[in-house]
Amino acid sequence: MLYDYRRIFSPAGSLFFSAAGFISRLPLSMIGIGIVTMLSQLGGDYALAGSVSATQALATAVIGPQISRLVDRHGQRRVVLPATAVTVAAICALLLCARYAAPVWTLYVAAAVAGCMPSMGALVRARWAEIHRESPRLLHTAYSMESVLDEVIYVVGPILAITLSTRGFAEAGPLAAAVLLAVGVLLFAAQRRTEPPVRPEPQRAGGWALRIPGLVLLVLTLMLVGASYGSVEVVTVAFADAHHHEALSGLLLGVFALGSGLAGVVFGAIRPRGAIPRRLLVSVWVMAVTMAPLLFATNLAMLAGMLFVAGMSIAPTMTITMELVGLLAPAAQLTESITWIVSGLSVGVALGYAASGWVVDAAGASAGYRVPCAAALLAASTVFLALPRLTRASAVSAAAMR
Repeated sequence: MLYDYRRIFSPAGSLFFSAAGFISRLPLSMIGIGIVTMLSQLGGDYALAGSVSATQALATAVIGPQISRLVDRHGQRRVVLPATAVTVAAICALLLCARYAAPVWTLYVAAAVAGCMPSMGALVRARWAEIHRESPRLLHTAYSMESVLDEVIYVVGPILAITLSTRGFAEAGPLAAAVLLAVGVLLFAAQRRTEPPVRPEPQRAGGWALRIPGLVLLVLTLMLVGASYGSVEVVTVAFADAHHHEALSGLLLGVFALGSGLAGVVFGAIRPRGAIPRRLLVSVWVMAVTMAPLLFATNLAMLAGMLFVAGMSIAPTMTITMELVGLLAPAAQLTESITWIVSGLSVGVALGYAASGWVVDAAGASAGYRVPCAAALLAASTVFLALPRLTRASAVSAAAMR
């Protein structure tokens, strides 16, 4: 089962850039909750903390694809180093503004500039695509591994940020994110031998990755997947609180991530079959089906089992989506294309947070699970309706690669 996982690291430098990529991606999961924890610890209200954090997340979703577009044009090292320097400086400015009670608008400005954080997940996957371009099976395994690492990052990162800011000093969480980002990016950029070459930009896409046939549909799909994923987190916390065990919400969400991670490991070890668009259709419908039982949970033990099963479709869905993006997008636009997918996912998570919070307040914790179920069903329906177009686009791209 682990044979392909060993093989993906056989090219020189692959283990080092993957490890550096892991370090540099941790801050993405730390910065948002770190800002909320920091501002609340310094006496700010949660409305301010949440809106400043949302500003940073929205800025990252908007600016990230532009940074990645520059990466495709000029190379990873030339772009990520200055982008990271700007991001680290902005985070430090945010910490100082928060510590010394600067005007509120300065918090929003600093948070927005911190949105220049490069999409390291996209850069890592672009390197895997370059290394294993001739071996779809190994690329499938590499993408599966990265999806599992994403799950680890989003479990470890928030815990680390919250612990540092609550047990140490208020700014410790965001400060640690800035340090990890700087160190991780420096280590990543130092791995020159695995950096993808800069390729001429294709004229058929008009210079913009979103004009690649099928990509907007994938961004929309991942936005809905993100809404489902994000709303599960909010509703699970509310459900645990309603059953007088809010402290167990972290454990429940860990079970959800464990289901995704284990499924991702197994999925990466098997040989994929069938056309990629059809595989995506199956995975999102499985997600829709496995989310439905959450509506009928009556206690925490039952919910834990349901969350484990519901999580099992997340990592495979992300893996298949990245494979499809790699097929649709020219190599000269791969980083930007992957970043649009990640941005769509992030926006969806934020929308899921907001929608589920509103439903929980209006109808109760159990009713909140209607949001992830509805979002998953919409994602599955979107892929079903878009399947002919995705199939045609993938066939054209595959033919062009021959």
